[in-house]
Amino acid sequence: MDYNGKLHEECGVFGIFRRSDEGVIADVYHALYALQHRGQQSCGMVVNTDGVMHGHRDRGLVNEVFTKDVLLKMEEGNMAIGHCLYGTKELASRSAAQPLLINHHKGAMAVCYNGCLTNAIELREQLEKTGAIFHSTSDAEVIAYVITQERLKAGSIEEAVRRAMDTLKGAFSLLVMSPTKIIAARDPHGFRPLCIGHMDEDVVVASESCALDAIGATFDRDIAPGEVVTITQEGITSVQMESAPADGMCVFEFIYFARPDSVIEGSSVHEARLRAGAFLAKEHPAEADVVIGAPDSGLDAALGFARESGIPYGVGFIKNRYIGRTFIQPTQKQRQDAVRIKLSAVKATVAGKRVVLVDDSIVRGTTSKHTVQLLRDAGAKEVHYRLSSPPFIHTCHFGTDVGSEKNLIAANHTIEEIRQMIGVDSLGFLSVEACDQLAANSKCGFCKGCFTGEYPCEVPQSPKCYKFEQKLSQRKIDADRLPDA
Repeated sequence: MDYNGKLHEECGVFGIFRRSDEGVIADVYHALYALQHRGQQSCGMVVNTDGVMHGHRDRGLVNEVFTKDVLLKMEEGNMAIGHCLYGTKELASRSAAQPLLINHHKGAMAVCYNGCLTNAIELREQLEKTGAIFHSTSDAEVIAYVITQERLKAGSIEEAVRRAMDTLKGAFSLLVMSPTKIIAARDPHGFRPLCIGHMDEDVVVASESCALDAIGATFDRDIAPGEVVTITQEGITSVQMESAPADGMCVFEFIYFARPDSVIEGSSVHEARLRAGAFLAKEHPAEADVVIGAPDSGLDAALGFARESGIPYGVGFIKNRYIGRTFIQPTQKQRQDAVRIKLSAVKATVAGKRVVLVDDSIVRGTTSKHTVQLLRDAGAKEVHYRLSSPPFIHTCHFGTDVGSEKNLIAANHTIEEIRQMIGVDSLGFLSVEACDQLAANSKCGFCKGCFTGEYPCEVPQSPKCYKFEQKLSQRKIDADRLPDA
């Protein structure tokens, strides 16, 4: 979550296997651009040149990390994987950037993933006791160590990944590249999306189908929960884990995270958001003159609300797309100024009008309050706020930075209290029941734990916190956990 209370996803992954010797760097670069919405903190790429792996990763956006000079220095190859990440403050260092490049007894391996392990701390402590050394607090390192341990015993890298999946718990859509193969795997609950496609004889794998569109590839299918796909010169093979429940697709992918032009689990994200808006209009109607959306994820839902309600749709905000990223602002005025720089209300649309404002969610309420105030300042007569998700009242354990419940406005206040706090005339959230009907063509189950507190699998009883993230004065006095003086 950033300073203004908006949610962020953890990351996006992309991989390409080209049967010819032509380069893949440009395709990975453009695909990561298409996945930039999934992570803006760091990115990276590892290229396989005839079995030799090399890459580059750093903090920043794709165009900041992969400058012209960097790209020209990278050697082309026929395989590559890439990654973009949005992490918490604990993942702010360059060392947390992915893909990770590992050299071990049986060869080289590059790893990147999207998600969050629920048993990462336990696995990490077990590995540390056997001599493992970690350079960051990223779960990707834990995954790499577990796969490496299995690879020392398994006959192939894909078998090592399959065995590792019995140990890894939680959410992971995973790419692993060896000198001759790319392996794509998805956790048995299917928390995060992962799809596969082709471009002539080339095979591509991505978090979202929009990345395939960006390079002219054709979408083939979603990788199934619990499936391990291996891509080699000989073709594509697949192994499916037994009893994969496929019950954990994050419903917020359809509400906010994914790009509207993506198709996930057989359902259009754009259509899902239109349906969310239509459900909102039925569940929380309003007498108003115009319906507007909060850029960008509220726009489709606002259109759905307008169509269902018969209230005209209008453009209520203009978003400054050239501002780039802003740092945490230390004062209330600076925070308000940052919102005004990024977003401005269209007075011609809202002045003297009763306005329905449709947004995707309220996390802490800070952004919502500022956005509503922009409409008030532009002359809106009334503001009726509609959210295309239920209230966030519980922590997410699977890769969304919905943190401690003490920071969630809906976990600590009633709907009426929230309405008063953000300064709107009425307030309505999408029902939990409607969430199951958003992705009409999907055959998977959905995780709604952040709304209900009911998760598809066991979750940690306390928030994830590595001992090296704590100051000595904050740590529990435990001889096994304290570093040497």
